[in-house]
Amino acid sequence: MTSRVAPADPVPVLSIRGGALGFGDRALWSGLDLDVRPEEFIAVLGGNGTGKTSLLRAMLGEQQLDAGEVLVGGHPAHRGHRRIGYIPQQKIVPPGTPLRGRDLVMLGVNGQRYGPPITTRADRETVDALLDAVGATAYADRPLGSLSGGEQQRLRVAQSLADDPTLLLCDEPLMSLDLQHQRAVSELIDARRREHGTAIIFVTHDINPVLGMVDRVVYFAHGRLTIGTPDEVLRDDVLSRLYDTPVEVFRSHGRVIVVGAPEAGHHHEVSA
Repeated sequence: MTSRVAPADPVPVLSIRGGALGFGDRALWSGLDLDVRPEEFIAVLGGNGTGKTSLLRAMLGEQQLDAGEVLVGGHPAHRGHRRIGYIPQQKIVPPGTPLRGRDLVMLGVNGQRYGPPITTRADRETVDALLDAVGATAYADRPLGSLSGGEQQRLRVAQSLADDPTLLLCDEPLMSLDLQHQRAVSELIDARRREHGTAIIFVTHDINPVLGMVDRVVYFAHGRLTIGTPDEVLRDDVLSRLYDTPVEVFRSHGRVIVVGAPEAGHHHEVSA
């Protein structure tokens, strides 16, 4: 795979040194050293309970690692960093919710200000531009609860881009979406990377929808981790060492299938 990573920057968008995380008495992973550069697309894979979402929370300054440090733009991670965008796990808004699509995006524009929210003309123009960028203008004034999962997720992408982020954190952004909407949302996120140089950290159970976009993979399993390009990581020998059990990796029609990973039971399409 040909890397599209931008030239090395003296200050990485994000750096982790000696990162370690556990749950109770169980070590989830340790020894994580990672520099994320502008325009880099990194997929984070691993089974349930391996600390993927907790890793994102540490980047957001919402959780402390058990060891190591997280630096954003050369400074310690902290809550409310305006240059970090965040797309949370997909949660379908129930029918009857009166909040409109543009209201959700507006929360990303002025929701962090102190005092009562006062919407300015500039705010409205920003929201209109964000809605247009993700192709959501047509349903921006409809209640969120009346929109499909894919339409709601487009709006969350728009909300995450409100502060022109240099780093975009995505926590299972394709969950519960059909293949058409998976492709559309993935392409929106990748377009942001290509057009603005935004670094992407993309937690997912299935790398296949973004496989052609990914520069590097961080894979967690059994208290261990490995980092490399998809071709370096998604291999029989590498995953067998990581899981400490025989694992086979098959490629078919541009998709990757992992057979034998313990959390999969039998096989899965690069579950994480």
